[in-house]
Amino acid sequence: MQSVTDILSANGPFARLLTGYAPRVQQQELAEAVAGAISQHSLLVAEAGTGTGKTFAYLVPALLSGEKVIISTGTKNLQDQLFHKDIPLVREALSVPVDVALLKGRANYLCPHRLELALGEGRLARSVMVELQQVRKWSSRTQSGDVAELSDLPEDSSVWPMITSTADNCLGSDCDHIDDCYLAKARRRAQEADVVVVNHHLLFADMALKDEGFGELLPGANAFILDEAHQLADTASNFFGTMVSANQIIELCKDSIAEDIKEAGESRQLRVVAEKLEKAVRDMRLSFSEEPARGPWRELAHERELVAAISDVRDAFAALHACLKPLAPRGKGLEGCLERCAELEQRFTVLTSSAPDGFIHWYETHTRSFSLYFTPMDVAKQFRARIDAYPCGWVFTSATLAVGERFDHFLQQLGLDGAATQQWQSPFDYPRQAVLYVPEGMPEPNSFGYTAAVVEQALPVLHASEGRCFMLFTSHRALREAAELLRGQIPWPLLVQGDAPRTRLLDEFRELGNAVLLGTGSFWEGVDVRGEALSCVIIDKLPFASPGDPVLQARIDAMRQAGGNPFMEYQLPQAVITLKQGVGRLIRDVNDRGVLMLCDPRLGSKPYGRIFLDSLPPMTKTRKLDVVQRFYHHLKTIEPEQECHEAACP
Repeated sequence: MQSVTDILSANGPFARLLTGYAPRVQQQELAEAVAGAISQHSLLVAEAGTGTGKTFAYLVPALLSGEKVIISTGTKNLQDQLFHKDIPLVREALSVPVDVALLKGRANYLCPHRLELALGEGRLARSVMVELQQVRKWSSRTQSGDVAELSDLPEDSSVWPMITSTADNCLGSDCDHIDDCYLAKARRRAQEADVVVVNHHLLFADMALKDEGFGELLPGANAFILDEAHQLADTASNFFGTMVSANQIIELCKDSIAEDIKEAGESRQLRVVAEKLEKAVRDMRLSFSEEPARGPWRELAHERELVAAISDVRDAFAALHACLKPLAPRGKGLEGCLERCAELEQRFTVLTSSAPDGFIHWYETHTRSFSLYFTPMDVAKQFRARIDAYPCGWVFTSATLAVGERFDHFLQQLGLDGAATQQWQSPFDYPRQAVLYVPEGMPEPNSFGYTAAVVEQALPVLHASEGRCFMLFTSHRALREAAELLRGQIPWPLLVQGDAPRTRLLDEFRELGNAVLLGTGSFWEGVDVRGEALSCVIIDKLPFASPGDPVLQARIDAMRQAGGNPFMEYQLPQAVITLKQGVGRLIRDVNDRGVLMLCDPRLGSKPYGRIFLDSLPPMTKTRKLDVVQRFYHHLKTIEPEQECHEAACP
């Protein structure tokens, strides 16, 4: 049997299958390390720079291992890429009959029971009914029930929660449609498969033994490979905590009415009681500030108006519970609503009281809703306990795990003491392919007019690059201000996050070939645009998390009280990893060329600036605009090299 190094060599099956395949020592070494972790049931933390080919590096040993392997990714898009593109290609190259399944969270599958309820609801707007009929037609021909197939339905459609289930409203084995349940079918496929592709949210639902998971992923697996592992600590915080939202309660009210109509003929009393709870919840939203915000619960907990609103919600919960109790025996749907009512009532009561030790108590408001949270101060012990409960191979990999050459921050967050750590640099020729430009004369980031200064300094760079740029911002406010400043000032198409769904913006950016895209948040990672369409990335500030975030502030306070240095131990490492993600958007291929413009003057004025710079790829560095202009002028005069086959560099 060939070694994974031989398989990934110039004489291996990938070289024969893929035009332009280029073997990389980094990829081969990573593959050997992954194979070792799987066979020895050990922990491996591996950073693999962009272009290493880490996807093939872990898929080859995973598919050859003969073990039951769970592969978890950061997003549904990456799941789909793995399942529909990368794994079939690797399976073909290896000629191995490995059975592979794709499993997503329940919100990704059509729920026949929920669709039936929605179609039976008589008080819906005409536009909603039109979309529901569209779903009904699709439901008669879909095989998977994966709602990703409904690409024509708007991302913000109110129909989505009406046709999918949640852990709260799923009837489980009591459902009349259980034999037609797409989620149940997907779960059975996952149990039977050799390799299962999931995402972090689903994996943690299983770890946390929440109803959204099904408690059988972990016990059945012999190895776990967690890609985009830099996201794990944040995801773990969500699942090892507790939350309740206004939307969950309002959905309970609507479902109670719908189930009553379906099972018993409409009960006037139930409608009145359910609508009273819905109104109480909506009125409670008015007790918070009008603008969307997030903050510590203690800051609001004793305000008279909010205390009165909480009391009204509790009373309305009790009334709905009392009304549902005698109706529940009439049908499984009403019985499920009674159980949900009891669960949400209990969660609401707990989350409007005091937080237990070790948890952060905070709230978040949106335009028309709110959420209350208990978030664990530290997930390391809980996560490590789950790892130790399943002593098999665990591989954690990403392009951004280390700060400089150290993994301390990542290891401490997840309690991975004793794990082997390795780092492979990108095989790209960064000094030749990219220029890092830090402009001179920028004001301090907290000064008035900073975003205007960013735009002013960016304009000549945009002219040199002829558009073809991502401008990444650390806040929505700065993004909106920059968009207003740029409109009418540039001759290239301007695409702004929020004006259209993310996928549509990216598709348009690729098709146009000379656009300027302004983004924040999700545009910093998981975006792969190769070729000339993206030849410049401009970042406004070093991405330190907002000090006003209640979870961050609580962790900072706790670290300070324990005698630690929260800035150096937590805030700085987090910002370095986030910056590395943003920087990684620029060079995605051996033929890519471009300029990275970091506007933040703290890179040169603060001692910690060196930590950021040392964590970035070894680009050519300059503070002179004319160097940037000459770089782009030079690109116009050289012949492009033969392009690397896209599939050869996953």
